[in-house]
Amino acid sequence: MIDLKEIKKKIVVKKNIYFLFVVLTIFFLDRYTKLFILKNFNENTYYFNDYINFDLTWNIGVGFGLLSFNSSFMYNLITFVIISVILILIYTAIISENLEKLIFSIIIGGALGNLYDRLIYKAVPDFIDLHYNNFHWFVFNVADIFISIGIMAYLMKEILIKKK
Repeated sequence: MIDLKEIKKKIVVKKNIYFLFVVLTIFFLDRYTKLFILKNFNENTYYFNDYINFDLTWNIGVGFGLLSFNSSFMYNLITFVIISVILILIYTAIISENLEKLIFSIIIGGALGNLYDRLIYKAVPDFIDLHYNNFHWFVFNVADIFISIGIMAYLMKEILIKKK
C-alpha cells in the first residue's frame, strides 16, 4: 500500500534540501571570513583601500552594533529573541514557495553565523569598515551582508510582486 504521508515527507525534504545548502554555504562562508580575520588580524585597523578598512571590533548588540548593552540580562534576552526569530524564519521558509525559501535561507544563513558567535564568543566579530573620507558606516561582517541582502530582497518582493 502506498503511504501518502511518507511520499509527501520525502517531497518536502527534497524540496528544502537545496535551501539547506544555501544556508550552510552562507554560514560556512561567514565562519571562514571571521576565522581568517581573527587569525590574521588583531584589533588594529588595516587599510585595504581608500573606502574599505578591516577594523576588528566585537559587537555585543544586534546588527551593526545596535542595542548594545553591558547587562548580561539584556544580552541573554536579545539572544533569546534572535533564536526565536531564527526558528520562526526556519518554519516560514519550510512552508514557503521557492522565491521566499531562497530569501529566508539567505537571512537564516547569516543569522546563524552571528548566533554562533554570540553563543561561542559572547560577541560577534565585525571587521568590514566602509568609509568615505571621515564618514564611516557601521562596522559589519559577511553575515550582516547576507542578512541585509535577504531583508532587502524580501521587501522588494513584497513591493514589486503582486499577490494573487
